[in-house]
Amino acid sequence: MALFNVSPVETTPFDGQKPGTSGLRKKVKVFKQPNYLENFVQSTFNALTPQKVRGATLVVSGDGRYFSKDAIQIIIKMAAGNGVRRVWVGQNGLLSTPAVSAVIRERVGVDGSRATGAFILTASHNPGGPNEDFGIKYNMENGGPAPEGITDQIYENTKTIKEYLTADLPDVDITAIGVTTFSGHDGQFDVEVFDSASDYVKLMKSIFDFESIQKLLTSPKFTFCYDALHGVAGAYAKRIFVEELGAQESSLLNCVPKVTFGGGHPDPNLTYAKELVSRMGLGKSNSEVEPPEFGAAADGDADRNMILGKRFFVTPSDSVSIIAANAVEAIPYFSAGLKGVARSMPTSSGLDVVAKNLSLKFFEVPTGWKFFGNLMDAGLCSICGEESFGTGSDHIREKDGIWAVLAWLSILAYKNKENLGGGELVTVEDIVRNHWATYGRHYYTRYDYENVDAGAAKELMAYLVRLQSSLSEVNEIVSGIRSDVSKVVHADEFEYKDPIDGSISKHQGIRYLFEDGSRLIFRLSGTGSEGATIRLYIEQYEKDPSKTGRDSQDALAPLVAVALGLSKMQQFTARSAPTVIT
Repeated sequence: MALFNVSPVETTPFDGQKPGTSGLRKKVKVFKQPNYLENFVQSTFNALTPQKVRGATLVVSGDGRYFSKDAIQIIIKMAAGNGVRRVWVGQNGLLSTPAVSAVIRERVGVDGSRATGAFILTASHNPGGPNEDFGIKYNMENGGPAPEGITDQIYENTKTIKEYLTADLPDVDITAIGVTTFSGHDGQFDVEVFDSASDYVKLMKSIFDFESIQKLLTSPKFTFCYDALHGVAGAYAKRIFVEELGAQESSLLNCVPKVTFGGGHPDPNLTYAKELVSRMGLGKSNSEVEPPEFGAAADGDADRNMILGKRFFVTPSDSVSIIAANAVEAIPYFSAGLKGVARSMPTSSGLDVVAKNLSLKFFEVPTGWKFFGNLMDAGLCSICGEESFGTGSDHIREKDGIWAVLAWLSILAYKNKENLGGGELVTVEDIVRNHWATYGRHYYTRYDYENVDAGAAKELMAYLVRLQSSLSEVNEIVSGIRSDVSKVVHADEFEYKDPIDGSISKHQGIRYLFEDGSRLIFRLSGTGSEGATIRLYIEQYEKDPSKTGRDSQDALAPLVAVALGLSKMQQFTARSAPTVIT
């Protein structure tokens, strides 16, 4: 066998290669610039300790979006050039983000090897294609995203990089399961292509009672629909829902992964999951066909989820609260009790109420899954969630869309264990309304203003910070807009001191807190690839059971008017309406 050679390739830095909490995301045309991807990968290798590179095992896979297969070949060659011992690749380059975390934490190679990290190729819920988005991020040996210390070092390295290392290897066939072995001057280098689903399915079966879920899914009384939006979740849907749990294959929508996600936007919300929303009876046109009892959708890399009942939408904030409230009795993994629960700051306070009622440890963290990971690694958190359709637990260190669906199916199976033979089915809507009756309802909505001029977005945020210096002025503006809205009693920029590592995260969102428990929150999001996205979160708490059944938008209308007026949203952004409302 001929030895492969390693060569340094001269390069120059690029501007703007700063990874956020979700990695580096840009348009494909940016990533395809000569050396752009290579600079970032080499800067990542240089940011890691030598023992996590030389002789190490790395995972390289992603959601299958356009440019992924090219990127995998580039990273394989660079891994060999940097002394990596072996690379694991999901078949066809496909691994969901939660599955990557599971593989890092759970998979053991035939020679006893374990992965120390992973390059995940995804731009999450953003579109894919030649003119759309691509992304890359690095996950650590705990299966979670690289901490800020590493991502900051990656960024610093990208500003000074002069060369990258690569090996003169042929492309590896990633369509066929098996091991390809190469020999270098420093020893052997292997690329193992493995089944994308096996490790993840095994983990799910250790968490949930698949037998009870199967009884639910095969009952003639229960109907089910799952939409992968042509993302990587399709690589798991048939295996889990059809082969393991007995659902009809016709219950799967858009479950063939495509590099362009079928030309759609793989974001599981009421705006973009149009086919599922229509099938579940929530579309604008009324269908004579009876909707399924339960529906769910995933995003491009399968870490996000949307849960729907028949003609009923479950907000992500309600979803994590309901899972936490029912986990101990419905999910075997949690039968010994929950260690604690956590939510991101913009997520509604519903989880706080559950934690207080159940005497659980509770944490409010900035947006970004790594903050949950620190709590989980310290044994302080079992279940967590974000309002942006992300839910998860300490089984891995990423949010997990299919886990959330299985959690809901477990709760439905538990509530209906006596009803499948006879009696009335307990529905998704029943579960949510009973939860509101017990814990109160947090009316909640999010307005997204996407691709706003970045300068205008920053001016709006700066204005809102300045306004916080005088609550009397704020309340004068509020009462001038709506006299029926409670007064603001506190306003700040959210700041978080991590209880585990002591790190401080500043400027995590602008908050206006009202006397009756309502909240207005404004954040700039870094999940897009162009412009800026302003996210506005509006929440109102209602304890009176007789008032928890109102239409959400009607209940929130006064606060919405206050939020738009107080922020001068239209004046700053020139937008008369948000891009997306959830």
